[in-house]
Amino acid sequence: MASPVNIIVGSHVWVEDPVLAWIDGEVTQINGQDVHVHTTNGKKVVANISKAFPEDTEAPPGGVDDMTKLSYLHEPGVLQNLATRYELNEIYTYTGNILIAVNPFQKIPHLYDSNMMEQYKGTGFGELSPHVFAIADVSYRQMINEGKSNSILVSGESGAGKTETTKMLMRYLAYLGGRSGVEGRTVEQQVLESNPVLEAFGNAKTVRNNNSSRFGKFVEIQFDKSGRISGAAIRTYLLERSRVCQISTPERNYHCFYLLCAAPPEEKERYKLGNPKIFHYLNQSNCYELDGVNDGEEYLATRRAMDIVGINEEEQEAIFRVVAAILHLGNVDFAKGQEIDSSVIKDEKSRFHLDVTAELLKCDAKSLEDALIKRVMVTPEEVITRTLDPEAATGSRDALAKTIYSRLFDWIVEKINISIGQDPNSKSKIGVLDIYGFESFKQNSFEQFCINFTNEKLQQHFNQHVFKMEQEEYEKEQINWSYIEFVDNQDVLDLIEKKPGGIIALLDEACMFPKSTHETFAQKLYQTFAKNKRFIKPKLSRTNFTISHYAGEVTYMADLFLDKNKDYVVAEHQDLLTASKCPFVAGLFPPLPEESSKSSKFSSIGSRFKLQLQSLMETLSSTEPHYIRCVKPNNELKPAIFENLNVIQQLRCGGVLEAIRISCAGYPTRRSFDEFLLRFGVLAPEVLDGSYDDKVACQMILDKMGLKGYQMGKTKVFLRAGQMAELDARRAEVLGNAARIIQRQIRTYIARKEFITTRQAAIQMQSCWRGILARKLYEQLRRQAAALKIQKNFRCYVAWKSYSTLQHSAITLQTGMRALSARNEFRYRKQTKAAIKIQAHVRCYRDWSYYKSLQRAALVTQCGWRARVARRELRKLKMAARETGALKEAKDKLEKKVEELTWRLQFEKRLRTELEETKAQEITKLQEALQAMQVQVDEANAKVIKEREAARKAIEEAPPVIKETPVIVQDTEKVEALTAEVEQLKASLNSERQAAEAAKKASVDAEARNSEQAKKLEDAERKVDQLQESLQRHEEKLSNTESENQVLRQQALAMSPTGKTISARPKTTIIQRTPENGNIPNGETKVAHDMTLAIASPKESESEEKPQKFLNEKQQENQDLLIKCISQDLGFSGGKPIAACLIYKCLLHWRSFEVERTTVFDRIIQTIASAIEVSDNSDTLTYWLCNTSTLLMLLQHTLKATGAASLTPQRRRSSSASLFGRMSQGLRGSPQSAGLSFLNGRVLGRLDDLRQVEAKYPALLFKQQLTAFLEKIYGMIRDNLKKEISPLLGLCIQAPRTSRASLVKGRSQANAVAQQALIAHWQSIVKSLNNYLNIMKANSVPPFLVRKVFTQIFSFINVQLFNSLLLRRECCSFSNGEYVKAGLAELEQWCCSATEEFVGSAWDELKHIRQAVGFLVIHQKPKKTLHEITNELCSELSIQQLYRISTMYWDDKYGTHSVSSDVISNMRVMMTEDSNNAVSSSFLLDDDSSIPFSVDDISKSMQPVDVADIEPPPLIRENSGFAFLH
Repeated sequence: MASPVNIIVGSHVWVEDPVLAWIDGEVTQINGQDVHVHTTNGKKVVANISKAFPEDTEAPPGGVDDMTKLSYLHEPGVLQNLATRYELNEIYTYTGNILIAVNPFQKIPHLYDSNMMEQYKGTGFGELSPHVFAIADVSYRQMINEGKSNSILVSGESGAGKTETTKMLMRYLAYLGGRSGVEGRTVEQQVLESNPVLEAFGNAKTVRNNNSSRFGKFVEIQFDKSGRISGAAIRTYLLERSRVCQISTPERNYHCFYLLCAAPPEEKERYKLGNPKIFHYLNQSNCYELDGVNDGEEYLATRRAMDIVGINEEEQEAIFRVVAAILHLGNVDFAKGQEIDSSVIKDEKSRFHLDVTAELLKCDAKSLEDALIKRVMVTPEEVITRTLDPEAATGSRDALAKTIYSRLFDWIVEKINISIGQDPNSKSKIGVLDIYGFESFKQNSFEQFCINFTNEKLQQHFNQHVFKMEQEEYEKEQINWSYIEFVDNQDVLDLIEKKPGGIIALLDEACMFPKSTHETFAQKLYQTFAKNKRFIKPKLSRTNFTISHYAGEVTYMADLFLDKNKDYVVAEHQDLLTASKCPFVAGLFPPLPEESSKSSKFSSIGSRFKLQLQSLMETLSSTEPHYIRCVKPNNELKPAIFENLNVIQQLRCGGVLEAIRISCAGYPTRRSFDEFLLRFGVLAPEVLDGSYDDKVACQMILDKMGLKGYQMGKTKVFLRAGQMAELDARRAEVLGNAARIIQRQIRTYIARKEFITTRQAAIQMQSCWRGILARKLYEQLRRQAAALKIQKNFRCYVAWKSYSTLQHSAITLQTGMRALSARNEFRYRKQTKAAIKIQAHVRCYRDWSYYKSLQRAALVTQCGWRARVARRELRKLKMAARETGALKEAKDKLEKKVEELTWRLQFEKRLRTELEETKAQEITKLQEALQAMQVQVDEANAKVIKEREAARKAIEEAPPVIKETPVIVQDTEKVEALTAEVEQLKASLNSERQAAEAAKKASVDAEARNSEQAKKLEDAERKVDQLQESLQRHEEKLSNTESENQVLRQQALAMSPTGKTISARPKTTIIQRTPENGNIPNGETKVAHDMTLAIASPKESESEEKPQKFLNEKQQENQDLLIKCISQDLGFSGGKPIAACLIYKCLLHWRSFEVERTTVFDRIIQTIASAIEVSDNSDTLTYWLCNTSTLLMLLQHTLKATGAASLTPQRRRSSSASLFGRMSQGLRGSPQSAGLSFLNGRVLGRLDDLRQVEAKYPALLFKQQLTAFLEKIYGMIRDNLKKEISPLLGLCIQAPRTSRASLVKGRSQANAVAQQALIAHWQSIVKSLNNYLNIMKANSVPPFLVRKVFTQIFSFINVQLFNSLLLRRECCSFSNGEYVKAGLAELEQWCCSATEEFVGSAWDELKHIRQAVGFLVIHQKPKKTLHEITNELCSELSIQQLYRISTMYWDDKYGTHSVSSDVISNMRVMMTEDSNNAVSSSFLLDDDSSIPFSVDDISKSMQPVDVADIEPPPLIRENSGFAFLH
């Protein structure tokens, strides 16, 4: 980072801050080399100008995805960019081709699902947003295309997410080249399944990470020639062995110790384990448990993982027995013995642990004790055995524990490699290195020394790679780079590993001398490297030393260097464990060579690690490297916390800033020509006005500014460090001058506005005074007018009062008169309504009586008509029965039954008629007699009344008493006579009434008998219907038999040389059985029957002479001709496919649907399959799409499963009637075409008239195969169209850069060219859609299928465009939104021109991209609320999608901002709620490639096809075997 230039007052700069690392502010004053800065947090800071770096105020609010795009490539700029992106959950950022991954400490599922992997598959590096999948994809593509192995180096400090990143890399590589592995598990799965085992034995809790890997891991994935994974291998580096014996608070030992202590009780009892606090190797720290981790469950999970990777139960038991033995071994303490420098077991507790250790290792306890406290020295003269003091014995104990654990870990790794399997023939490999990052603690020991040595090696490799990339970039742009210096750290590596004077060499030398101590080793270092600038001796320490690494200075404590570097293979330990009775333990310690068996051999861990590292570097040097730097944003391991100081330290340790220094040594700022002109065109407006080339225009601007040292590439401007700041200062100056001009104009405008305001105020005041005078005059005039108005209103009131009184009187009078009239009207209407109601009831009774009479007449008429129809059907049945002798008896019986039923029906009718007539006559007679009797009674009553009246008058007129007696006697006689006569009349009336009741009873009995007869008649009709149904079934069997006879007869005639004489006989027979002479006499029927038998006998004799296989050969020839015919393009007739109709008619005529076995279906399917083999021929595919869909629709209407009843009885009756009708028409025709006319009428009707056929298994299988081929052809057409437009969609999502630059410059000619280029790709898509639409129309593809094709295509366009928009930040701009919107308008116009019949609702499938583009191009986004965005603007988009677009949006046209920060915050809250509610957080769309229709959909949506008028093709038109097609 070179010192900046041109920092002036008002510049925005970055200055160092002790809390935030860097803080931005504005320069308020410059005094020499000191700058006064007012920071954003309100503080005032004074800093040296060399430590102030310019801030890019025009940086995008969401940061940049590649930090080489930063205007100022320096430390604070990098830090700010990472913080900005991390705040938006953008955890990946590029620095060139280096990926920086910031650990989010939370799950982001949508970043790693299968949709995301599909998006990055095969995509160019840098086209999509930064991602770990992009690194894996580019390494895989380079391996496949260039044939060179690749490696991916994942580094970072503990807790930065290296292991998770490695898992994601493995997942993606398996996605690209996965294969089935052992027992159904892929290699990638087996590698990942080994992680729990390796983590249990190689991970531990450290200060910075609860699950820190204490070893390096290199996973080498092997691929075969086709790019499929063929094997894998895991290599481990530098396991931290000292952790087994030494830990400190708050760290823990390796996980496996704690897991075993939390095992089930029976296992703990077996290993004699208990609480971890009782074991010395575990209780050195106060931390025994991890937050949120259950060691008991983890133990069971580890056992399951060991099962998966191939470690059997016996081996697992041995492993944990060894682990338990190490714990017990650590509890063996020693005390001073009786002899000098001797030691013994301290107490019984230690003795117990010693015995348990021996038991677990299955070795002798005494031998174990001797191996710990005794040493055997072999001299030329004798063998000397000496004892160790307690301190040395403790060291021996710890050395044995470390050796056992190290051998155990190596065995587990080897076992996992054997389980995974390696491919020795593989030449293509991808290695993933997961290794510890640079470490610098308060106390650093030998482990940190080795780790930092590793990182120095990797940093050198990294620097060389970065410099190489810089060289490639410069050569690509054809610029001179020879004078650029390369930053190298070889001097540090020489300090550490150089022979013979390096630190490791000196350490090995010190370890081989028994009297060497850490002090003598430190003094040796001080003497050797006193003048080395990378080596520093601390002032207050005698054993510490400091090395100046690339990431900073690290002070190491040399106190334990010698002990940790020694890896003695103690002979006593070796002999003890080699002799173990446990094969597993003995296998960990194979016998040593003879010469080393009697002495302890020193082995240097440092030298061995250097050799491993050298091998690793050779492997990496032979591969193409890719780098991923993992960063831990905070030490609290919590999400959404970004600690600047922590991150900046990791960037320094990870070499990211070193890569920036390399870039700064050359040309740190690079801008494409259009971007440079867009930003600095204001420095030379005359250049933009001219018609200069972009490169020339940039050259002219730089020359005008007087810059030196820059270079012009082919597509970019390369600026030296500080030149960007100088250009920005000049640009700020130009913009400042422009701002001052604007301010001057504004001030003029404001002054003029104030003058105009003052003048208008004076005028307003004058106007107000004149108004006061006018108001006074107006007040006087108003008073006069008011007096006149009062007078007028008073007079009006008096007149109105008089008028109101008169009006009230009139209204009262009118009310009374109207009420009287209304009552009269109501009374009249009430009477009228009553009369109408009476009339209605009378008319109802009259009509009901008439209806009853009509009903009875109708019943009689129906009975007669049914009898007539039955006779007609009987005649037809008789006529049909004459054609076969087999059904004659059944027909006769039916006739007899019908005649009997007819006779019974007529008899019942006659009885009913006579009964009704008798009943009517009797009722009439009774009514007449009753009327006569009533007349007589009336006459008698009248006479009695007259007599009484006469008697009364006579008594009144009688003389005195003398004459009374005779008169009374005479009157009494008359009265008695009259009384007797009345009695007679009463008796007569009673008799008449009895007779009437008898008649009524007779009438009731007659009606009962009549109802019984009616029921019998209904039963008879029902029996007739049943007989007709049975007759219809017999008729169908008869018709099927006759059609088979006709086919066989025609084939026999076609094959027989004497066909003419044989065919003449049935013609004669058919002429004699026409419907005109349906009532044939018995003799004629017999003759016809004899002639039928005469026809049958020659046929039988001919069948005996001609073998059946001859018929099969003829049928095979017809099938061959049909297959040959349909293999050609037969075209269409009236929009109907000829091939489909031809196949259907032939199959139906040959009765192929009803046979149990046939090959014609398979041959048709093979013909279709061979025709569509060439998948890119759209004409052929659409031709067969139409034919298969039409044929499938015909089969759907024709075929039914065997045994299924498809018609109701009523429908079957009508069907049989139509069958006999067609049969009659065929018999009425000419003799030559009698049988053929019958078949044509039966087969070649409309689709609505097709009878359903009970299909056998081959037909149903053919239908299923045809359905599968229809779906396959549909999918091929759809996928071909997708392939054709897919490359164009990649060009349609982003406007061409040349077009943008031309639009910025404002050149009229370039504008026209740019506008043409903007829509060229969209027009290509429209052209493809038009082409496919025309092809499908030309081949008469059903509109239903056309709509489905374009609906899925538009859905595919929506998915591709929308996903690309979300994955590429450069696409989320205002101008790009306008570009895509213009392209969508082209698609909308095409949809309108293609009509809804063929497009349907395809336009609605683009709803996601339409709403997203609509959001990009709206103005005033900060004013929009979340409710407006989610419910009005983008109702179809999820909150995750809206958040992605809002954070990625940038306005490259007007410079406006995205939505407000409040809206962004609300979106985050909603996303958090969704993640808590288990709502899918994926923001990408899925492409639906399923078949969107069923067979029923096709049959319902397609128009019926009339197959009768299809003209057969010439190939079969003249063939006699296909005569039925005419």
